[in-house]
Amino acid sequence: MDHLVLEMGIALVLIAIGALAANKLNFSVIPFLIVIGMLVGPHAPEFGVFSLKFIHSAELIHFLGRMGILFLLFYLGLEFSTGKLIRSGKSILIGGSVYIGMNFSLGLLYPVVVGFPLKESLIIAGIITISSSAIVAKVLVDLRRTGNAETELILGIIMFEDIFLAVYLSIVSGLILGDARSPGRLLLSILIALGYMLLFFVLARKASGLLNKWLKIASDEVFILVIFAALFFIAGFSETIHVAEAIGALLIGLVFSETDQAERMEQIVIPFRNFFGAVFFFSFGLSIDPLSLGGAVWLALGAAIITVIGNFIAGLIAGRISGLSHKASTNIGLTIVSRGEFSIVMANLGIAGGLAAIIQPFSALYVLILAIVGPLLAKESKRIFMLLNRLFKWQQPESEKRRKDRTTT
Repeated sequence: MDHLVLEMGIALVLIAIGALAANKLNFSVIPFLIVIGMLVGPHAPEFGVFSLKFIHSAELIHFLGRMGILFLLFYLGLEFSTGKLIRSGKSILIGGSVYIGMNFSLGLLYPVVVGFPLKESLIIAGIITISSSAIVAKVLVDLRRTGNAETELILGIIMFEDIFLAVYLSIVSGLILGDARSPGRLLLSILIALGYMLLFFVLARKASGLLNKWLKIASDEVFILVIFAALFFIAGFSETIHVAEAIGALLIGLVFSETDQAERMEQIVIPFRNFFGAVFFFSFGLSIDPLSLGGAVWLALGAAIITVIGNFIAGLIAGRISGLSHKASTNIGLTIVSRGEFSIVMANLGIAGGLAAIIQPFSALYVLILAIVGPLLAKESKRIFMLLNRLFKWQQPESEKRRKDRTTT
């Protein structure tokens, strides 16, 4: 017997314990699930049939975690409309360029200063630059900020990052693995990804009437099957043209957000989002071996500090350029700090290319630190803003505004 069901049961018990602890402490569940996942896995003990190694169920847990990313991004897409994002196109282009430019520059400068060779520096720059769309989505939902003014720009930056990642991965994989593409093929790949995203924006604006007719399904069972079929097919197909499956889920969510059935979809998706999202963060922790982290502590801490500072400044600049308040701009910089799945992808590329062995423990510890710190900073963004506001005098307190208004009248 392979005890697959029992292992899954143990995993879900651990996830439930983490969720209960987070709820009791009124804290984000993300760091709890990641740390619990780290404490078990291949290095954990066995107690007869009760194994914490998750040998038989590891692949299944990983796949369920991938489903969690899709549901998180699909739900986030449903919360928005393409109209809002299109109207914010200029802000997204400028804000995304500022964000990527600053974080990539710091990410490349840091390993060069520390003394890494060029190839390792390029990998570490990629690890540092790209935020975790799954964690950012979870934070926005948990903190009920999906309706905030700055969230449109955050979503736009996430999509902008994906375009950058597709280009950067194509270039770096050629350099690292010796499979460099011609400039023509690289340009074609970029244009396909951009055209694919644009197609969904057009569908959302022009095909809502047709979709309303197709989605007018009385049976909840059939409705769920149709929606989930579209979600997983589009997400899977997106990967084949080098657009992240998570972004594919976001795009189909944006299309469905323009239909009359958007609210019905949200209500159906919420339980799946919560369940599979929790499994994702547990599976992410499961992939990290804490015994391998020791040699990369100072390197990861330095990168984490640089990332927090760079994100905050980039978010503040991007928000202010887009006409957002200092408070909303502060929220941007403190919400997209977390690093996750894309950073691990970059690290795996370096490992496959036979680069310095320290890249793996560095990426794991760096991601863990920011996966814990990121949700904390987002949760405390109001207090952080108030502290900075007292220092920089960005906005007057409401009581002082009212006092000045009375004296002027």
